[in-house]
Parts: sequence; structure tokens; C-alpha cells
Amino acid sequence: MTNLTRTVSDRQEPTPIPAPSAAPPTQTDTITATNKAARDSVGRRIRRAGLGDPAAARVLDRVTAGERIAPDEAVLLLEGADFLALGRAADAIRRKRFGGRVTYLIDRNINYTNVCVTACRFCAFFRPTHAPDGWTLSHDELLARVAETEAAGGTQVMIQGGHHPDLAIDWYEELFSRIKAEHPEITVHSLGPPEICHIAEVSGLDVPETLSRLAAAGLDSLPGAGAEILVDRVRKLVSPRKIDTDTWLGVMEAAHEQGIRTTGTMMMGTVETPAERVEHLARLRDLQDSAGDGAGFRAFIPWTYQPVRRLWGEESSGYEYMRLLAVSRIFLDNFDHIQGSWLTTGDDVGQLTLHFGGDDLGSIMLEENVVRAAGKAGTLASVERLAALIRAAGFTPAQRNTAYEVI
Repeated sequence: MTNLTRTVSDRQEPTPIPAPSAAPPTQTDTITATNKAARDSVGRRIRRAGLGDPAAARVLDRVTAGERIAPDEAVLLLEGADFLALGRAADAIRRKRFGGRVTYLIDRNINYTNVCVTACRFCAFFRPTHAPDGWTLSHDELLARVAETEAAGGTQVMIQGGHHPDLAIDWYEELFSRIKAEHPEITVHSLGPPEICHIAEVSGLDVPETLSRLAAAGLDSLPGAGAEILVDRVRKLVSPRKIDTDTWLGVMEAAHEQGIRTTGTMMMGTVETPAERVEHLARLRDLQDSAGDGAGFRAFIPWTYQPVRRLWGEESSGYEYMRLLAVSRIFLDNFDHIQGSWLTTGDDVGQLTLHFGGDDLGSIMLEENVVRAAGKAGTLASVERLAALIRAAGFTPAQRNTAYEVI
């Protein structure tokens, strides 16, 4: 397992990154142009996949026979498979497992601070330390939002925020303990691997002890926040101050060893190639293999980068997103659940994902701030609206909890 005992003093000071209001540096302009050319070429290859590559069709035959495919074959499907044939193969797998049922969740994504020393280049939400528009919610304010969530029928809170330099582990322990004391039925599905590492560093702890203490205070499970693309070439470009790929996976491995369940995610559409998307999937699949059945990752959740107010190019198309979702269902054969997105892709694409391998449509999200900060002013769903979307797509909606148990 990756050594996860590094402290704050061990971290090399990175080159400063401009705040959201600052002009992009010349180096970033060059990176953007280079990667746009690469992704344009990728897009042309994927769009040419209309009738499908015969080699990709042979891979789909192996998928239909129930065989596990290799990463290079997944790249071939992503770039060259006939679109509808790819969807049918993914749909057959999800229907064999889940029939006509599609699940959803009622939860609240509560951001406790926008102050962050990581300053990712794609993020429009963060503010530097001491920024006049920086804020941190008090425990009382956070508990009030948890109470509102429970009153609205919610079963989970996802508490996430920036990497605040002054918040050590005792701040989170007190918060989680209060949530469990006042709202014992609420699941605390919170803090991604980068936050865990940051809390460990600020507190002078290693990652396993940090996880153990947070779990004892009330942390139930860990979301896959901060995965972006699990390829260091990409991470160095879009989030150079964030933990690297091996460290992200190491946090998840440490969580799995302690019996803490997690989710895997992907933010697609910055500067990565199809091969790098598949490399990301392969790293997740390998880690889940080591976790075994009934442990490790509960679900894989891909979503699209929102470029409205930040540095990189065009949003991934719904077509590209559905191809990725279908390949995820096929390739991640050790993941039970694949979640489609309506928040970043829209209702129509969200419905179509249910025919391309998705068995879950995520949450109605009583609150969401990060995607909105990027300029995606979508409407948060109601139970009625999300259930209607699922029915209109030809499926039976079912509310679930964090463990994907129907309630």
C-alpha cells in the first residue's frame, strides 16, 4: 500500500496558482491548446464510430459471452464500437442484475467551506485563504441543514468542502459526533480522499488513524471526491496541488481495510484521452479486485467537467458521456452499481444513461453548490420529478439508502 504518513512539513511548496478571477497563465494557454488538439482528434475518432469497428464488434461478442475484457479492448470499445451495439451490451448486463428497477437517493450535498489551499485550475467554487468572499459554516449552521434534510425525507448528507488550513480533525470529530447524537438515522457519506489527506496533514496524523478516528466519530462511508482522472499526467495539469493517483487509491485502500465502504468517480472532459479514461477505470477495477465481494467500492459515478467559468474547452457531449458509461458497465465487472448523471448532462441524457448501463440516477440533491459555481444553473430535482423521469424512460423507480438498499 502507498505510504500515507506524509506530514505538512514534507510537502514541497507548489507554484502559486491564480484565484478564479485571475487571468490564466501563458503556460496554461499552451497546455489548453495542445490538449484541445488532442481531444479534437479523439472526438473525430469517436464520432466516426457510427457503424462500428469490426474488431470492437468481436470484443462485444466476448462481453456477451460473459468474459472480462482487457484495458486495450475497453479503449477499442470507447473509440470504435457501434453506438447502439455498445448500449445494448451494457443494458443487457444491467438488466440481468437489476431488471427494470432504477434507484435514486434523497440527500444533501453540504459544502462547509469554500476556503481552499489546493486551488484546482478547473474549480470555480474555491476562494483563497483570507479572501473577502471566503466562508466557513459553523457546526450549528451545518446541524440545521442536516435537520432540514431529515425533515425532507433525506437519508444521507455528503459534507464536503475546501482544504481549509485551520480545520484539524477535532473540528470534524465534533461535527460528526453531534450529527449522530441528534440525527442517528442520517448516514454521513462525506470527505473524499484529498480531504482525508489534508486533515491528516493539518492534524499531524497518518491516514489510517485519521480514518479510524473519523469513523469512530460518525463517518459512515467515503465518496470518491477528488478522483478527477486517476492519471498523473492529467492531475499535474488540472489539479497540481492535489494528491497524486497512488495516494488517492491508497486512501481508498486504507478505508476498505477498515471496513469503510466508498464510491469511485470520474470527472471527464478536461485534457484526458480515451486511453487515460480507461486507465482510470483499470486502477479502480484493480483496487476493487483486492477488496473482494461485499467490500470496497459500492458504485462508480462519472460526471462531466463544467467549463463555463474556468480554463478548459468544451463540455463533453451526451454522446461521449453515454459511451463512457456503457464501457464502465462492461469493464467494471466487479462494481455493482453504475450511476448516470442528470445534474451535469441534463434530464434527457440522464434518462438515456439508464439504457446504457446505468442502474441508478443519483440524488434529488436538496442542495448543491460546486457545479452551480461553474455556471451550470440546473434545477434541482424533486422526488416526483426524478421518479417521473425514470418512469418515462421505461423503468420502475425505487428510493434507496446509501447502501443501495430499497427503502
